[in-house]
Amino acid sequence: MRRFLVVLGVVSTLLAAAVPVAAAPPGPGDPAGPPNEILGVVPTLAQVKPAGGRGSASNLSYHNGPVMHTNTVYAVYWVPAGYTVSGKYQSLIDGFFQNVAADNGKTSNVYFSDTQYYDTTGAIQSSSSFAGSVVDTNPLPASGCSDAYTSVCVTDAQLQTELKGVMSSHGWTGGSNKLFLIFTAKGIGSCAGSSCAFSQYCAYHSWIGSGATAILYANMPYADTVPAACDAGQHPNGDDADATLNVTSHEHNEAITDEQGSAWFDRRGYENGDKCAWNFGSSLGSTGGSSTQYNQVIGTGKYYLQQEWSNKSSRCVLTGL
Repeated sequence: MRRFLVVLGVVSTLLAAAVPVAAAPPGPGDPAGPPNEILGVVPTLAQVKPAGGRGSASNLSYHNGPVMHTNTVYAVYWVPAGYTVSGKYQSLIDGFFQNVAADNGKTSNVYFSDTQYYDTTGAIQSSSSFAGSVVDTNPLPASGCSDAYTSVCVTDAQLQTELKGVMSSHGWTGGSNKLFLIFTAKGIGSCAGSSCAFSQYCAYHSWIGSGATAILYANMPYADTVPAACDAGQHPNGDDADATLNVTSHEHNEAITDEQGSAWFDRRGYENGDKCAWNFGSSLGSTGGSSTQYNQVIGTGKYYLQQEWSNKSSRCVLTGL
């Protein structure tokens, strides 16, 4: 959806700020907006009526910034004592990333559409790998924000601090080909400035630092904390993870094609996932009932994922270009 950026009094302070807050979307005169934005916000279902994203707008344009030629994914599950995730949550999400890697080069899934995009040093490759995951049981910091649906809320700055701590303890380093996804437990809210999970967004991606050493990350709230906001209603794997996997794919694809807000987006600031948010195309079948439809077979897994925008087809696609 629209980008969210820091609102401060002067431009020099704006460029140095680290914590984004909500603002107007970029326009033709300022398509990318200033640095330190939160990008690729998955809008809640209530914000996309009728469902179908923003696929009728113009194609994506290139703005001279970097893309992820190859990508390595790291998953962090922040589940403090007293909080939970569903029984198969971690295994299904880890398995999804493994399946995406197993199908590198295949035209039969939504990730192949990314290969039409490029930067000044070359095209995106169909090359994803999964570096692994960790369960982070550190307690939550004192609530730094307040949202409408949860009793605890972490800010984007608090998420960044936690991620950097986990990275340090595991010897992980940033880089333009690495994406760190932070999956918070059920009932944990988050806000970026005045924009909050389950009210304005279901997930977003962003970055810390700049250039080749930037830390690329995504905030992945537990989608079924508020199913009416962030769950499309199809669970082919019979688990809450199905809802989170849809928005995970959205952010993963957008980080690949617009890692630091300076690569591929349209004249309104929408990235490839934004333009097709909550647009699922045709189902391939179901795994056991009307609410278990899937539209993607990736590796050994079956998933219900939104489409991604293709410039070559000028529409949302699930496969090919």
